[in-house]
Amino acid sequence: MGTSVLDTPDSGHVRSARQAFTFESLKQRLLPVVAPSGPLMWIIPLVVTLIAGLLRFVNLAHPHLLIFDETYYVKDAFAMLQSGYEREWADDSDGKFIAGDPQLEAEASFVVHPPLGKWMIGVGMLLFGDFNGFGWRFSTALVGTLSVLLVTLCARLLFGSHVLAGIAGLLMAIDGHSIVMSRTALLDIFLMFFVLAAFYALLKDRIHGRTVLARKLSVPEGNRPDDFLLVHGPMLWWRPWRLIAAIMLGGAVGIKWSALSFVAVFCLMAVLWDFGARRTAGVHKWQSAAFIRDGIYSFFTMLPLVLLTYLSTWTGWLITQGGRYRHWAEENPGEGISWLPSPLRSLWHYHQAGYEFHTGLDSEHGWQSSPWTWPFAGRPVLFYFEGYDKGANGCGLERCTEVITDLPNPLMWWACTISMFLLILWWTGARDWRAGAILSSVAAGFLPWLMYPERTMFFFYTLPLVPFMVLALTYMIGRFIPRDPNSSAAHRSRIIVLTIFMALFLVTSAFFWPIWSGEMIADDYWRLHVWLPSWG
Repeated sequence: MGTSVLDTPDSGHVRSARQAFTFESLKQRLLPVVAPSGPLMWIIPLVVTLIAGLLRFVNLAHPHLLIFDETYYVKDAFAMLQSGYEREWADDSDGKFIAGDPQLEAEASFVVHPPLGKWMIGVGMLLFGDFNGFGWRFSTALVGTLSVLLVTLCARLLFGSHVLAGIAGLLMAIDGHSIVMSRTALLDIFLMFFVLAAFYALLKDRIHGRTVLARKLSVPEGNRPDDFLLVHGPMLWWRPWRLIAAIMLGGAVGIKWSALSFVAVFCLMAVLWDFGARRTAGVHKWQSAAFIRDGIYSFFTMLPLVLLTYLSTWTGWLITQGGRYRHWAEENPGEGISWLPSPLRSLWHYHQAGYEFHTGLDSEHGWQSSPWTWPFAGRPVLFYFEGYDKGANGCGLERCTEVITDLPNPLMWWACTISMFLLILWWTGARDWRAGAILSSVAAGFLPWLMYPERTMFFFYTLPLVPFMVLALTYMIGRFIPRDPNSSAAHRSRIIVLTIFMALFLVTSAFFWPIWSGEMIADDYWRLHVWLPSWG
């Protein structure tokens, strides 16, 4: 059958004892997949990012309404720009808000998500105005576009292929789930971005750390490292990309607490990569060395930085006096964690109240869904629906409809789900670290939701999974593509099949674009998009 573009040379074995610990030999063993260089390393990411930007920014201000949970986050962002913390609003204040007459009240409100995402929404409002859709959706569209760039760069580092990097970026650019969430001022697109940025930083750290390990352990040809280095390996110390990953993870938690599972999985994954690096390099006591020199060191550098970054997202609440529970510590002396300063003790109580809300949330909602339906896009959320009779609002048909639903590209989503199951089989058999990294990331974003079956949940909670599902599909595509596409007729036929599938994905996205962007369409045409009863 030949080799695929993901197959790497057999570089795990030492062919010459004299060269076992040269820098070139160590680096070849530690980093067999090399990210390609040349003009394409920037041309391809920029092209797919441009496509993503067009799909996310075109007619971004439509509809001129606060749709779905924008009613909370946009108005919270406005209040935070005024006060530094969230405040209550008058009943039925949405219409007056979009008309430029905000009905903001003095009383602080109780909110259950950290502030960072709302601050980010507020940046767009500062730049382009508070009371127009482009202003309050600008930041989500920008971050959604940059996420496509990150997916492309991650694929390049993972797979060492310009082609696969371009495929991953294009798939992410045309996915409806990502498009809709980029065009809506909710928090989840920011969560996805910070998680993805942390993953990219860890991939860069993996390359940096293994390069440093090879350099510190290397000796000239024919020599061997001193006994201590050979037994334990060196300390790597400065890991700038790992620190960046910690900051990104702290930012992710500052969007939503559901990012905590990514903190745990990514930190563990990074240390497991260190275990593998020392073993591959030939360190004798690689297990104890990695635990002490990498694991413990990472624990005391990464986790405090995650915590400090997270705390910094509460700066507005901490430096002002009017936020909800801001003076709880003074009003309840002797309660809570007594050794903390009063502002932090009050903040801890706020977190306790927020956790109780999240774990007890079980109110019925018409668009809620079970996590078991998410892999099949069983119940996407209808964010916006307006129907018009002929002559109303420019409708030239008997009945027109404007719809926005966070339905993904269904063919691509189902292909991603199938790829996930295939990836499990591939990782079980081949133990490819790339498959393990993708699977671990999906598990971090999906499995925790299964612990709360009674909680009210929505399909858009899957958004942080989307980049990794795309990478899973790209991985399986890479296993399908031959390294030399001209080597045989069978290999050429694979390229034809792949081209057909990519064309189907593109055509499907074009078909669903009107219900991702809220275009006015015939009511009958909208019904053609409802492939499953639960979609409409």
